[in-house]
Amino acid sequence: MIDRESPTLKRTLGLTMLTLYGLGTIIGAGIYVLVGAVAARAGMAAPLSFLVAGVLATFTGLSYAELGQRLPEAAGAAAYAREGFKSAWMGRLTGFATLLVALVAAASVARGGAGYLLEIIDIPLPVASGAVILVFTFLAAWGVKESVFIAAAMTVIETIGLVIVVAVGGDALGDLPARMPEMWPHAAWDGAGAWGGVMAGAFLAFFAFAGFENIVNMAEETHNVERTLPRAVVLSILISAGLYMLVVTIAVLLVTPQDLAVSDAPLCEVVDCSRGAMGAFAPIALIATLNGVLIEIVLMARVAYGMARRGWLPKALARVHANRRTPLFATVLVGGVVFALTTAVEFEPLARFTSAMLLLIFVVVNLSLIRLKRHQPDAVLTLRIPLWVPVIGAASSVVLLLAEILHVLG
Repeated sequence: MIDRESPTLKRTLGLTMLTLYGLGTIIGAGIYVLVGAVAARAGMAAPLSFLVAGVLATFTGLSYAELGQRLPEAAGAAAYAREGFKSAWMGRLTGFATLLVALVAAASVARGGAGYLLEIIDIPLPVASGAVILVFTFLAAWGVKESVFIAAAMTVIETIGLVIVVAVGGDALGDLPARMPEMWPHAAWDGAGAWGGVMAGAFLAFFAFAGFENIVNMAEETHNVERTLPRAVVLSILISAGLYMLVVTIAVLLVTPQDLAVSDAPLCEVVDCSRGAMGAFAPIALIATLNGVLIEIVLMARVAYGMARRGWLPKALARVHANRRTPLFATVLVGGVVFALTTAVEFEPLARFTSAMLLLIFVVVNLSLIRLKRHQPDAVLTLRIPLWVPVIGAASSVVLLLAEILHVLG
């Protein structure tokens, strides 16, 4: 039961801030760290893996854009599954899965920034990552406008980092026509660079696009949500996909996939962080990777808040601070859990788990939209996508999961 008399979340976000929030959730450890892991699987075809992941993410992103209008709630995917399947059990399960993904993603992002942190200073990882999580938990509890503003500023910095990569390595694009055959898969399944490697790489690259789905969790804090939310989702995916394709293509043209695969800071291999002014790139990359921690904490607090309002979690998590207008207890709790997880597991296993769980959630979300379209065909929407979009979104998520299973078994 939702308490209508308690303080509610404050609507402060417009299109620019929400799009920057979305870019902040997408751009980060995924591109700054995963380039090497994807190159290990796909070889020179790594850009194709990112392209496949981006195209498939777009289908599900459009589904989220319509669902965000139909059900503009902080609970996000949990609310969509509840209404789509008319099942409180399905809603709870999806909500808990979303929280789990966010917890693991935040821990993986903190671990992913370690390589760039060690380029700057030699200190124990648990000390550095733990301090970052404590600071970001405080910011998330301080206020949504303030925390999203800081995240947006960090997003601008991390985007500048990718622009630096493009500027420094842009001349390599002149070799692209001649080297294009190297980037095309040369076999069906075996080995790096084969189609099997491309799909296995796309499974990991999907982690780099994770974040667009988090935008809908800010629905209750967004102005003119019916128009702003779908536009922010689409813009976030398109902008990040464009930057990714440029950066990954330059990376494999300048550095061998083998060297990218073994590096803890793969984009430093591209710009040569040890060279003069490029020493400033490591701090930029560090900000880029750690920005996701703040954003994931903000997300998890909203999901927990939304689930608690529906009675799926303890009521204390639905309490909103009277002055700060943030879900304070939920924010502190999720920050503490992320703090505990950060030092437990290496980056790539965390990324694989996050991608697998996200794809399962995306299957549920796309199926929820299909059911809602059939049962509520007359809903008034500013963006209405064709039925085949969530169908492809669900099917493509299953295909990526199967590709990863075959890769592991192979």
